[in-house]
Amino acid sequence: MSQQPTVFVVDDDPAVRDSLRLLLESVGLVAETFASPHQFLDAIVSEQPGCVLLDIRMPGMSGLELQRRLVARGITMPVIIITGHGDVTTAVQAMKTGATDFLEKPFNDQVLLDRIHDAITRDTQSRRARAEQDTVGRHLATLSPREVEVLDLIIAGKANKVIALDLGISEKTVEAHRARAMDKMQVRSTADLVRTVLLYRTSRTSTDVFPETA
Repeated sequence: MSQQPTVFVVDDDPAVRDSLRLLLESVGLVAETFASPHQFLDAIVSEQPGCVLLDIRMPGMSGLELQRRLVARGITMPVIIITGHGDVTTAVQAMKTGATDFLEKPFNDQVLLDRIHDAITRDTQSRRARAEQDTVGRHLATLSPREVEVLDLIIAGKANKVIALDLGISEKTVEAHRARAMDKMQVRSTADLVRTVLLYRTSRTSTDVFPETA
């Protein structure tokens, strides 16, 4: 599959698939259609950017079950539910499963296109943020255990003199560890160092502050 943002249409109705493809391609969007959730699961990869237009009621596997399988496989593309059988209960289930939007057939074409553009924008921003955080994680993994100790104490707001006393080293050694940490993290100031690591910490689901170091 292409790495260009793609709208994946999963619907068992061939007329719906064809009309949606024509609509999407008419505004320059790349579209791929699938007649069943199984067909889609066989083709999709986690790195693929874009969004999914997903019918809820299909034979063999429901749209809600497909959502759950996508989540289990770590596929985070936004999902827009499209259905001719919409009701409040189904909408709530879809949102709880991870859908970002819910539209009932027949829907306004422009409304659908607006939601799709919003979904692709969110997906692009999310992927960029994850890539940046992955880079920070790789940089953190290059720090030595002592550099991690010093960095942790800097984040705690301790001055070099206090860090030196806590670790039983000289202030110059503290400064050297901080300088090496800044170089490895590719930041220009202590403030940038602290900000970068704090943002990384808040993005993590783990309770560990730093990745394990060798």
